[in-house]
Amino acid sequence: MKISGNTVFIPGATSGIGLALALELQGRGNTVIVGGRRAALLEQIAAEHPGIDTVCIDTTDAESIGAATKKVLSRYPDLNVLVAMAGIMRIEDWHAPETFLASAESVITTNVLGPIRLIAAFIEHLRAQPDATIMTVSSGLAFVPLKVTPSYNASKAAIHMLSESIRLQLADTAVRVVELVPPAVRTSLLPGQDSSEFAMPLNEFVAEVVALLESQPDAKEIQVENVKFLRHAEASGNYDQVVAVLNAFDPHGN
Repeated sequence: MKISGNTVFIPGATSGIGLALALELQGRGNTVIVGGRRAALLEQIAAEHPGIDTVCIDTTDAESIGAATKKVLSRYPDLNVLVAMAGIMRIEDWHAPETFLASAESVITTNVLGPIRLIAAFIEHLRAQPDATIMTVSSGLAFVPLKVTPSYNASKAAIHMLSESIRLQLADTAVRVVELVPPAVRTSLLPGQDSSEFAMPLNEFVAEVVALLESQPDAKEIQVENVKFLRHAEASGNYDQVVAVLNAFDPHGN
């Protein structure tokens, strides 16, 4: 993925990693459109960050995705980058269905079905571009489980394999598939995570991500240093130890 000169749509970017990445990409000479559910927050973002465009979108709602796609493509027919950023994380207790089922369904709908629907909405347009990128967002927890977030872990493992699979299928097109693999980052993804000493500062994470995109334009995965102990735990032969260390404390601040 080239680092500048793109037109980028980032649904789920009204806060956290998504918004920070949007601002950094805008600063690198990209046209950036931020998507989110809350109109008032989108208006605030547009007012505080001139040049950032916004569109209402609920990635759990197929009709909302369809309407937002039409708006984005009518305004930006040269759109060439889609970042499927929207995601939620829930602490769950899987001892009884009433303690996890509704949460699990919500997580899978947002984290797996949402990106699938987004890619479906934009793939034909992206295939028609001379240089296009789909950026998926998995997690270090796709590779090593945090015991309190089973559905989140599973959803991100699904995104990893989805990314691997569609990269192979789209190899005959000009669409690249880049998987962003975050570690725990200081955001509000879970209560307390934004102040956790075990989570990576947001500005440091985004700066490293953008530096990697710039230095590795053909990268299939973007892995900051802080996530590599999770990403490569099994290959390194340290999987059981990493699982034990990860679950001895909660890096998300809980």
